[in-house]
Amino acid sequence: MIRSPATLVLSTIAGLALFAGVVHFGYAGTQPADGVENIQTGAVVAQAETPKVLPQSKTEMQLSFAPLVKQTANAVVNVYAEKTVQNRSPFADDPFFEQFFGQRMPNRSEKQSSLGSGVIVDKSGIVVTNYHVITDADEIKIALADGREFETSVMLKDERLDLAVLKIKSDGPFDTVPLGDSDAVEVGDLVLAIGNPFGVGQTVTSGIVSALARNQVISGDFGFFIQTDAAINPGNSGGGLIDMNGQLIGINTAIFSRGGGSNGVGFAIPANLVKVFVASAEGGNGSFTRPFIGASFEPVTSEVADALGLDRARGALVSSVIEGGPAEKAGIKPGQVIVAVNGIPVEHPDALGYRLTTVGIGHVAKVTISENGKTRDIDLALAEAPETSPRDERLIEGRNPFSGAVVGNLSPRLADELRMPASSQGVVITQINRGSPAARVGFKPKDIIIAVNGTPVDKSTTLETIAKDDPSLWRVEIERDGQRIRQFFR
Repeated sequence: MIRSPATLVLSTIAGLALFAGVVHFGYAGTQPADGVENIQTGAVVAQAETPKVLPQSKTEMQLSFAPLVKQTANAVVNVYAEKTVQNRSPFADDPFFEQFFGQRMPNRSEKQSSLGSGVIVDKSGIVVTNYHVITDADEIKIALADGREFETSVMLKDERLDLAVLKIKSDGPFDTVPLGDSDAVEVGDLVLAIGNPFGVGQTVTSGIVSALARNQVISGDFGFFIQTDAAINPGNSGGGLIDMNGQLIGINTAIFSRGGGSNGVGFAIPANLVKVFVASAEGGNGSFTRPFIGASFEPVTSEVADALGLDRARGALVSSVIEGGPAEKAGIKPGQVIVAVNGIPVEHPDALGYRLTTVGIGHVAKVTISENGKTRDIDLALAEAPETSPRDERLIEGRNPFSGAVVGNLSPRLADELRMPASSQGVVITQINRGSPAARVGFKPKDIIIAVNGTPVDKSTTLETIAKDDPSLWRVEIERDGQRIRQFFR
């Protein structure tokens, strides 16, 4: 957790006014055409395989990064994302305007553009960048360091991981940066950050790895980031964090900033997660699937560590286990603490999610469990979250408070997609149309409909049938964020 006496503010790619004395968390990626955007991300865990040495002479201290830059810079590209937005005229559908001018005032459209960076990781033209760089873009182009520009298509994108894979619409070969082993990274390693900060053009900055396995940096599936003091600014998002072997060890994603620029606290998504994501894109899956564990976890606090006889506050405490899930089948029980995966220490629940995701679905992870002061290894088979009951999503229509809401039957898979606890059950709102009755009465996605007018709602078809009634009063019971709420509508 990063602490500061100043206020913490989380920004989005839309940009944010910068105020003196205010601390900003934001994405290190896109820079909108109308201003500067803030940035945000985290760190990774590492084990060194080769010894590191300090400079031994004045001559060694005068060595240059130039050969390394020449080796890698051509594979770091600028990413231009453009989308068309509709600006509603204040006179649209105004009968006064139509009466006196004899015509409807049309809505106007305008194009908005944002700028970020990306890294070519395959000679065929596969580019990795951040999701927030290309969010909702209608057209995405990349520009190479030599000035050539190409159109691209999106192979795969995932908001929860903040990653996207693009394919250049041109025959290669293209220069690439090989994906390195981010688990081999150590605090203190020298690194280069390459990107296009503030749209000034390709820029190279140097620094060291400041920390690993950082979490609570940005919202997402899990926090597991490499922290660096190499200068990262708006426009750097999607750019490369390069080690001294010329390998990509991370995708620069976010910064901790007091004024929108670099304060020496930047974060990158580890390359080992990028590898799994790129492999999924090349497999043509269309979406990225995370392993289903079938258990919930909590951080190990110092108090919990003392109570469980642990020598340090580290690991993922098992708080609940779903019946019939992979965790239960492996013998994992509430109260146990997972302290390592495949021999690599687990710092917190986010780190556990990262480790299992990089192992991948269809594989078996060796999980180290701590219980009663003793540790033991168990095998955990990693699989997709099951759809135990068909989601059967339905759009509710008619004269009722649910009109405009899309509802579906919860299962571990749908719960995972909605980022809800895997044990969630019932009928859930998955989407609400803007301006619909459901939106106006205050329903939200992830609301679980428990009962309507005293009738339990067990399936989406049940709610659809109930919604066809026309009572004078609607009595609705929902569950929102674990709290039961009763509402009345006329």
